[in-house]
Amino acid sequence: MSSEELQELHEHAEHARHTGMAPVSLTMAVLAVLVAAASLLGHRTTTEELVLQNKITDQWAYFQAKSIRRHADQTVVDLTSVLSAKEPEPLAKIREKYQAEAERYRDEQTELEAEAKKLESEALREHGRGDRYDLGEVFLEIALVITSITLLSGRRRFWYAGIVIGIAGLAIVATGLLM
Repeated sequence: MSSEELQELHEHAEHARHTGMAPVSLTMAVLAVLVAAASLLGHRTTTEELVLQNKITDQWAYFQAKSIRRHADQTVVDLTSVLSAKEPEPLAKIREKYQAEAERYRDEQTELEAEAKKLESEALREHGRGDRYDLGEVFLEIALVITSITLLSGRRRFWYAGIVIGIAGLAIVATGLLM
């Protein structure tokens, strides 16, 4: 919320004090704080999602590196199985060594893939939470605007509507917290 908006709220509060609309001004102040909190939660969640996206990218790159190594080792195994040598025993040892390496990389890839998919599901959950916070923020901002119409019009039905919409916005933010 900008300083101009805060100044405007302050002016509305002064006007409300003189016209008996102090509860409306208090509601607006509470809504302004809730808007700020929802906005902060949304920004933090988006940052967390970006950090997770970087970790996911790193994890899949590591997976790919292991895949390349496994394929290189498997190529050595394949080549040693078709080569003939004067002494087959050293060639068999080389084949076994590279076969073991290829199998180790295959096992590591399974673990890396599982970790990458786990990170992807965390990022998806954070994205959903961020969407909830953003939607809740929109409802709270609408509630703040509608409530402020009460000060201009003197009609309390705008205040009641603002309270209802504000409760809806708060409930949406709360669902983000529960995710």
